[in-house]
Amino acid sequence: MKMKLATVALGALMAAGPALADLTFPSLSYRTGPYAAGGIPFADGYADYFTLLNERDGGIGGVKANVLECETGYNTEKGVECYESTKGQGALVYQPLSTGITYQLIPKATADGIAIHSMGYGRTSAKNGNVFSHVFNYPANYWDGASGAVNYLLESNGGDIKGKKIALVYHNSAYGKEPIRTLEELSKKHGFELSTLPVDHPGQEQKSQWLQIRRDKPDFVLMWGWGVMNQVAVQEAANIRFPMENFIGIWWSGSENDVLPAGDAANGYKALTFHNVGTDFPLFDDLQKYVIDAGKAAGAGDQVGTVLYNRGLYAAMLAAEAAKKAQEISGKADITAADMRDGMEALEMTEAKMAELGLPNFGPAFSASCSNHGGDALVGVTQWDAASKTWSLISDFKPTDSEVIGALIEEDSNAYATENNISPRCN
Repeated sequence: MKMKLATVALGALMAAGPALADLTFPSLSYRTGPYAAGGIPFADGYADYFTLLNERDGGIGGVKANVLECETGYNTEKGVECYESTKGQGALVYQPLSTGITYQLIPKATADGIAIHSMGYGRTSAKNGNVFSHVFNYPANYWDGASGAVNYLLESNGGDIKGKKIALVYHNSAYGKEPIRTLEELSKKHGFELSTLPVDHPGQEQKSQWLQIRRDKPDFVLMWGWGVMNQVAVQEAANIRFPMENFIGIWWSGSENDVLPAGDAANGYKALTFHNVGTDFPLFDDLQKYVIDAGKAAGAGDQVGTVLYNRGLYAAMLAAEAAKKAQEISGKADITAADMRDGMEALEMTEAKMAELGLPNFGPAFSASCSNHGGDALVGVTQWDAASKTWSLISDFKPTDSEVIGALIEEDSNAYATENNISPRCN
């Protein structure tokens, strides 16, 4: 009886006390501009997951989540403006959704004490938490992607690709250039011949690059593309009859947008991934019930289950789990940006936890720490089936070359630390 009275009294006290502020998650989206087709589903998935938590669970730890969306048009300057205009509204973590915006925000957000989660993009060496205190890029980065592609080719070719030719078709930007150094190191290690073919924004003109590919006859083509560049590349590959099963894109070159325009010709195309595909997970039933059918979806509801919608959903899931961890560590529900950073650094995603969330095996199991802000670097491969218009995960999430990547991360992050007078922060 005493316990009951105490509970009632606590409830009355909470009711009489000030209402907890929302947990604010800014979404630097791009529903307009040349990359809108990719930006819309991600933003929808990100928002819908938090809506689900609010509608089904009453928020996170009893506090409602507020998604603060700001349109960047995938423009770096606008992205910085969005950050400046939203950071004072209780922002807990930023998803810049652009390598260019990420690079600009790293010093700003660090100075402001707000975390950045550049999931699978941005500055790869930010994995080194010893130098980059507020930047996280788990569960995998671009250098992991480059290594994951090479490892997949090794596995598919009896462990030997010596003398093979690999061509990299890349978006001529900071993003597209990210894998080059890694691929150069891996070419020395495994003896393959690397050629690089830049494609200028937005990527609609690629005739010369594919003529060169037809002339050079590489055994495999890798692609770091985005937006219309991807679909043009897939069509050009089909035009020169390049075998689709030997064409592998990074995770930003592996959505429905990239393959549907080429029809049957895209069949067999592959793309790297750090999360699963489709809607065959219990969480999607709840999403349908509490969000889509309830008329609370961020978009038209037509993107649910697409690759980029799932990616937005996954980013939101990791943010929500980090927020729960922050609540647990701080002992309070109404967490600050500093608490959120600590939660992100202590995040551990196990298979059991993902199953509990209704997303079994949706992403790789990983953990973060003071020195490791990038997770366990596990990468999977998906393949497109043109007849059923579906992606399938054809490879487990597998380790990448930590020896090569670790050395590159150490070199790049140490140079950044020296330039910016940053002292190592982890024991």
